[in-house]
Amino acid sequence: MGPITSLQNSKVKLIQRLRSKRGRQSESRFVIDSLRELRRALEMQYRLEYLLYCSDQIDIPSGTGPNAYQVNSSLLTQISYRENPDGIVAVMRSKPQQGLFDLEHFDFGGSFLALVGLQIPGNIGALLRTADGAGMDTVLLVDIALDLYNPNVIRNSAGACFRDNIFQLKSEDVFAFRSEWDPECQIIAAHDAGKRTLYEVDLRGMTIIALGNEAQGLPREWIARADHIARIPMTGEISDSLNVSVSGALFMYEMVRQKLAASHSS
Repeated sequence: MGPITSLQNSKVKLIQRLRSKRGRQSESRFVIDSLRELRRALEMQYRLEYLLYCSDQIDIPSGTGPNAYQVNSSLLTQISYRENPDGIVAVMRSKPQQGLFDLEHFDFGGSFLALVGLQIPGNIGALLRTADGAGMDTVLLVDIALDLYNPNVIRNSAGACFRDNIFQLKSEDVFAFRSEWDPECQIIAAHDAGKRTLYEVDLRGMTIIALGNEAQGLPREWIARADHIARIPMTGEISDSLNVSVSGALFMYEMVRQKLAASHSS
């Protein structure tokens, strides 16, 4: 096949449609603009539909088979979401989003991260990346309208959004699941009104760390159902809170610290 040079090409037009959530849902496809994320999606058994690449920037990536089409750098810049294109734009086949039924049949462990009502895709992506780095067993996207294939979720998660331990639920699903699965599983609500700091709460057992919306924080029902409300100590003169992705990282790695300390002492 010769190189693709026109914005009117059907493959290019599909990429442009997939930049919107509606387009991604109607086509059951999404776009990846980075070789790193492409490799991670393929490792997670996502199927490549086709790939456009600029030979001036990159060789044809291995594993893409006959579905790679050459484009020039000008066209790649126009269709890439990133300001500095990585040399590829790949169209991938989506997987169905997992929900409560899938969670009930998932071999989950004892550490959950619940992201409740978050609205900024960059924050969701960053938290997914941190959750993977901290070894969280399961991530619950609760009352979140964004799809996992939003380009900012993909980019900020560094491909962690492709893992199979992420589930989209409603709040009532989480509460029902917790009651049926293990009522002893504690909910730790991250909130600046907490009487105890995250360092004073035991995070070693079955735990759901719950983080709320960037502006309003956790809904009242989550605060009411929490076993503990924990805050991050703020000792400066101006700042009274942290970005939710930073807060989540502190909670998750405090869990890691406590578990490591317990294993070393046993």
